[in-house]
Amino acid sequence: MSQARIQPTGVERTFAEDEIIVSKTDLTGRITYANDVFQRVSGFTTTEIIGQPHSFIRHPDMPRAVFKQLWDAIQGGRECFAYVVNLCKDGGHYWVLAHLTPSFDVRGTVTGFHSNRRVPDREAVREAQTLYADLRRIESQGDRRDAVAASHQHLLETLQARGESYDEWVWGLANGTHAGAAR
Repeated sequence: MSQARIQPTGVERTFAEDEIIVSKTDLTGRITYANDVFQRVSGFTTTEIIGQPHSFIRHPDMPRAVFKQLWDAIQGGRECFAYVVNLCKDGGHYWVLAHLTPSFDVRGTVTGFHSNRRVPDREAVREAQTLYADLRRIESQGDRRDAVAASHQHLLETLQARGESYDEWVWGLANGTHAGAAR
């Protein structure tokens, strides 16, 4: 299933606060497991999901710089959190607070990745959308690789100007303690 054929509709899907979307991938980001909540919310079946690169559900509103931030963390053996908007099979979308972790074997070697996704706070989503719009604007300019690098640099500089790391920004939004977040 190619994302290029899916046109975003602007229709948002939601899931219950007590539900968790779960997926696992191999080292290259190809999906090896997707739970029933993932399938129901995304609209894809097991057959359509397994073996696909996780990026096949990347919504065009999701900045590539944020994925660079995530990949740098998990490929470095660290967990990370992020606000992510994903694309559904029917063109709808859904926002999540994602928790990504590397999976290790008994020798401590990374063997793949695991992601749990929960319902995000709506105010946090609004703030993420504002920052993500800036990042996408930068990414739309020039050569893709250079534009993503410039967008990632802008992300880091924006957070540094606020006196926050990426993780602190995400957690501030998640906990309602960030200046732009209200709980």
